[in-house]
Amino acid sequence: MGIAEWRGQLERGEMSARELTDQHLARIEAVDAELHSFLEVTAERARADADRIDAARAAGDTLPPLAGVPLAIKDNLCTKGIRTTCSSRMLEHFVPPYESTVTERLWQAGGILIGKTNLDEFAMGSSTETSAFGPSRNPWNPERVPGGSSGGSAAAVAAGECVASLGSDTGGSIRQPAAFCGVVGLKPTYGRVSRWGLVAFASSLDQVGPFSTSVADAAELLQVIAGEDRRDGTCLKAPVPDYRAALQKPVKGLRVGLVKECFEADGLDPQVKASVLAAAAQLEALGCELVEVSCPRFNDGIATYYVIAPSEASANLARYDGVKYGYRSEQAGSLAEMTARSRAEGFGDEVQRRILIGTYALSAGYVDAYYKKAQQVRTLIRRDFDAAFTKVDVLLTPTSPTTAFRFGAHAEDPLAMYLADLLTIPANMAGLPAINVPCGFDDSGLPIGLQLITGVLEEPLLLQVAHNYEQAARVMEKRPVAALVP
Repeated sequence: MGIAEWRGQLERGEMSARELTDQHLARIEAVDAELHSFLEVTAERARADADRIDAARAAGDTLPPLAGVPLAIKDNLCTKGIRTTCSSRMLEHFVPPYESTVTERLWQAGGILIGKTNLDEFAMGSSTETSAFGPSRNPWNPERVPGGSSGGSAAAVAAGECVASLGSDTGGSIRQPAAFCGVVGLKPTYGRVSRWGLVAFASSLDQVGPFSTSVADAAELLQVIAGEDRRDGTCLKAPVPDYRAALQKPVKGLRVGLVKECFEADGLDPQVKASVLAAAAQLEALGCELVEVSCPRFNDGIATYYVIAPSEASANLARYDGVKYGYRSEQAGSLAEMTARSRAEGFGDEVQRRILIGTYALSAGYVDAYYKKAQQVRTLIRRDFDAAFTKVDVLLTPTSPTTAFRFGAHAEDPLAMYLADLLTIPANMAGLPAINVPCGFDDSGLPIGLQLITGVLEEPLLLQVAHNYEQAARVMEKRPVAALVP
């Protein structure tokens, strides 16, 4: 059930908010022992909030846009009075004294918190396998990963445990798990959505965005969470357009650019390539013009990212020293030893690896050779996009080179794991909005994702093209039978 359909049922009295909430809590009870999408289920709060929505409807009050919608929140977004762990032992017992801007806006709009979702530790990973509390599983095949780092949020939506969810995207952490789990995942323009209350990974790359079962629902959530926030100095002051109105516009005459480097990338699964090209043909049938474009440094994005992101992470995670809050080792004598042991015991292997990479890249004698050079390449990546958008309106690529892989497939090869984000990272490097839309299935019945990218603050165009494709292709109506997906 989409958000607009639900709103109609609620207003007509055909279903109560309490009934919808109980349905989703029952679904969590039925499947989450296997999926592990959630780290915490807030059932008591959800039912109390639903009862308030029902009381407001009974009193004839005007209902807010997300009234009674059960939502799941990635556990790196601060929720006042509810643990926010980042799936790390470092923050296992951390209870924020404040609410993040995006979640505050959701609750003001009537959304109901149904729980906090699992993720790769501190959002560092592409499979949710680095979570200190165990991995999430893919609802299409529990032997496969759900992607990462927002794997729990994607899996929860795909399995019908919530209507929609929020995740964060630093290098593809919304779009890649959305592709693996067969849902819509939107990364807005950098600065379009406030990061205040999002636990920082890489501050120049992080962005909050929604997961949903449809483009229309993604537009509904973006409408609520987008906009200026004085508490976030990087949040843009640009007015928020009507994203829902953009969905109704046709795409005839738009120019869609197929990024040459993406379709020639090493490791691109032939089934993924064929499915994404078929999606491009569907857009052509709707009246779009397909144009091959080149972004010569597109595939340099991953090397650039793995200098910049760890460098920023090493600085952001320096605050976890065992003194103010977070995990503290009790087996140390001196302050220096306590700090060292707290970080060694509180952080997992992948987080420590990235801290070490970033610290090295920023160290004296290397900062110019690595960090400064990476920032220069980042500028060139952005210029490639600028050049491409002089020729086309929207860019089209696969979201991920492959479908969901098996657990442990890249356990001994971190570089192979990093390549899972090969096609999503460049949009983060340039601060551009991008979306994943399901576009097919491989021979194993696993979802394949299509990525669309537009220019800065062109989310209306992005949603317009994505919605038109989704409505024409109706991919999820043709999905194969899956054990846990409803």
